[in-house]
Amino acid sequence: MNSTDLAPAAGADNIPDSRGINFFASDPGFARLLRHYLGEDTYRRVEPQLAALGQRASDELDRWASNADRHPPQLLHRTRRGEALQRIDKHPDYVALERVAYAELGLAAMSHDGSALPPLVKYALTFLFVQAEFGLCCPVSMTDSLTRTLRKFGAPALVEHFLPRLASRDFDTLYQGAMFMTEQAAGSDVAQIATRAAQAVGPDGQPQWRLYGDKWFCSNADADLAMVLARPDDAPPGIKGLALFLLPKTLPDGSRNHYRIVRLKDKLGSRSMASGEIILDGAVAHLIGEVGRGFHQMADMINMSRLSNGVRAAGLMRRALTEALHIARHREAFGRKLVDMPLMQRQLLKMQLPAEQARSMFLQIASILPRADQGDTEAGKCLRILTPLIKFRACRDARRVTGDAMEVRGGTGYIEEWSDPRLVRDAHLGSIWEGTSNIVALDIARATQRDGALEPLRAHLLRLLDDAAVPAASAELLRTTVGRACDAMARVAQAGQDELVRQAGSALYHASTAVFMAHEAVHLAPDWRRLALSHLVLRHKLLPADPLEPTCAADPADILAAVVQERAVTLAQAMQLLPARSAP
Repeated sequence: MNSTDLAPAAGADNIPDSRGINFFASDPGFARLLRHYLGEDTYRRVEPQLAALGQRASDELDRWASNADRHPPQLLHRTRRGEALQRIDKHPDYVALERVAYAELGLAAMSHDGSALPPLVKYALTFLFVQAEFGLCCPVSMTDSLTRTLRKFGAPALVEHFLPRLASRDFDTLYQGAMFMTEQAAGSDVAQIATRAAQAVGPDGQPQWRLYGDKWFCSNADADLAMVLARPDDAPPGIKGLALFLLPKTLPDGSRNHYRIVRLKDKLGSRSMASGEIILDGAVAHLIGEVGRGFHQMADMINMSRLSNGVRAAGLMRRALTEALHIARHREAFGRKLVDMPLMQRQLLKMQLPAEQARSMFLQIASILPRADQGDTEAGKCLRILTPLIKFRACRDARRVTGDAMEVRGGTGYIEEWSDPRLVRDAHLGSIWEGTSNIVALDIARATQRDGALEPLRAHLLRLLDDAAVPAASAELLRTTVGRACDAMARVAQAGQDELVRQAGSALYHASTAVFMAHEAVHLAPDWRRLALSHLVLRHKLLPADPLEPTCAADPADILAAVVQERAVTLAQAMQLLPARSAP
């Protein structure tokens, strides 16, 4: 071999590689936010785990995720002797990722195993884990939310029987969960579900339920337990005739339950995780709650999955932003570092704003969740509307942010050896999973009109502003913007103007996140960077602008550079980014 074959390519030192930089340590704003939201004692308790996961996510977990993405799971129908077999073979690196998520971190068990840690810790760990691996986070989330739904609505005997396995961290015995709902004629229109539930007599002479039907898109297809929507034979049509069932993969005698995986989906993204089509052929299942309440009970599981989806979108955006910042800080062109170029700073800022908005949104929701679960009515209403808000807007933003990050890396970013293509593919799933953007936007309107969630959210936002000692000019503009965004959402929902729900929902999301970041800024002072971000959200997302009138000169370049570089910003600097108030 010629020695030149081993020499690095010319200019290789100008192709920055972020592997090993620690995704937690390289994101100093996250630690400060967690310290605020968790409190000092809880934060110090979990900081070592966060730092360790940040290091692994940028190194071995990322390598495993890349391998699992390139080697999707395989469905085996028969043994080599022709015996019937239903087994999904997963790449060893995906299994290694499962061990980390389920057993080491306990992401699915943490909220159910008696841990005293708040839900935010689980979401913070997920936020870091997803920066390495996206596909597995779906099964983890469904296991967590299935367990929550079972505990909330299941018969005590069922909970007692299955909870120990669902909340276990023993990888060899724990149960994974799934949700089998989608049918070819019943995607978002759940009322059209045709899967039948028939009562029969079991081998022990006791009555049991059996399911018959075809489920079209079942992620984590070989899960040990799945929540399934079906219609009992004597039930009425529509949503009022649906019931929720718990479907075990194996029966008490150890035999396989009566359903089969027809094939696995060849997906654009989340390739590491098995999604399949399933035919139920008299599968034994357990009724959860009451017949006729199935969709409402599963809605709780869907909402928790939507929240997790928003957290994953925030994590994808942060990974994309981290990569872009690393490249911009280390790559040179035309005699300068990319990060010093004003146009690149503008591009990075366009990525940074939605990434920070999504992060503040999930931190707020996760902080509200315990109060909602304890029966706080206002917290429950806020959770009801904030969950579809983050699912709707953050998942759409992730598609653009990951694409822009690929562009920062340039042609190299289009190569599968790097993380960018995987991030782009995975980001597109968020806007489809657990409801497309249209469906989720309509749910924001339902939360407003039917569930009365808008006014409690308005009160929560205004109270945060009252508590935040931000300058009067900022508080006044934020308060006015919140009022206008809430009023717009109320008008659209009351008038049934479905064609406007996306516009109104986006405005409400932007107004809410602007308030959240302003409130955070007070607790992170003397660094007022998050107030600067709040002002930039107002300027670029909410207030009117003339597209034919360049506004770059209005933004102080040195302050924008500090925001982009994640450096501390003074209060005076943040106030220079406050837009002039425009008349409505």
